[in-house]
Amino acid sequence: MKILVTGGAGFIGSHLCKALLDEGNDVICVDNFATSLKSNVSELLKNPNFTLIERDVIKPLTDIPKIERLYHLASPASPNHHSPISYHTLALETMLVNTQGTLNLLRLAQKNNARFLFSSTSEVYGDPLVNPQSEAYQGNVSTTGPRSVYDEAKRFGETLISYFVRDKNLDARIARIFNTYGPQMHPQDMRMVESFILAALKNENLNVFGDGLQTRSLCYVSDTVSGLMKLMEHSAGKGAVVNIGSEEERTVNEFAEIIIKLCDSSSKISYTEKLPQDDPKQRRADITKARTLLNWSPAVSLEKGLISTIEHIRSL
Repeated sequence: MKILVTGGAGFIGSHLCKALLDEGNDVICVDNFATSLKSNVSELLKNPNFTLIERDVIKPLTDIPKIERLYHLASPASPNHHSPISYHTLALETMLVNTQGTLNLLRLAQKNNARFLFSSTSEVYGDPLVNPQSEAYQGNVSTTGPRSVYDEAKRFGETLISYFVRDKNLDARIARIFNTYGPQMHPQDMRMVESFILAALKNENLNVFGDGLQTRSLCYVSDTVSGLMKLMEHSAGKGAVVNIGSEEERTVNEFAEIIIKLCDSSSKISYTEKLPQDDPKQRRADITKARTLLNWSPAVSLEKGLISTIEHIRSL
């Protein structure tokens, strides 16, 4: 198949492109490299079935050959205020790529009669009042807070897609991706796992926001990619909204302790900054729907995934 992946040089996108190529597909990667790295796809460029186009999807893609599938992963995703590639730093770009960019790509999919998948996020649930979060939960989200540039843009992206499914009969699906980690995370992303590993490898303190009792559920990138591909190819997936993530919930303190142990580090945990505004206190995926509809659940254990990630970061 001919497949278009926006944000294909990003962390998850580059792993997705490789998996699609491994299945024998022709893959077109579109990326503006605002938050991604060309090195993520340098090996893929050797594959004659891979095409890289440097472009911003906020403007319509008018010269793309006919496609059969479209994965829309383009968007800043880091919540870290200190990161130069976070959705706080790139606020307007984040809002536009998930709204105007999504509209442009939906029209492209409609023109090509292509199946469409949108990479939404667990952040659409905001700071949840229920745990775990199922697809039926409508969220506790601020429309005006600092995280709204990402949360609300993704929510409106979902609204656009639902409209195209209902009124335009487009075959589109929504994946709500929970915290994903693994090799090829951007070094300036500065999210929890990468920041903790980098500090532990240097025997420096692991800085934790708040009291560290807030929870997350981490999914290794290969599992996330397999979930996206299963959702895209499921014959009954039209209009579906599906959580892709892990049910294994741990506190941030626990993740820090595990990483210190796996890195054989002398690092300690420090608490130097308050919890950012609207930061979710709990984050755990209810993947009942993914399990029943897609026959999908994570296969990589937390320890195995973290060891792989640590080895990759250490090699750099």
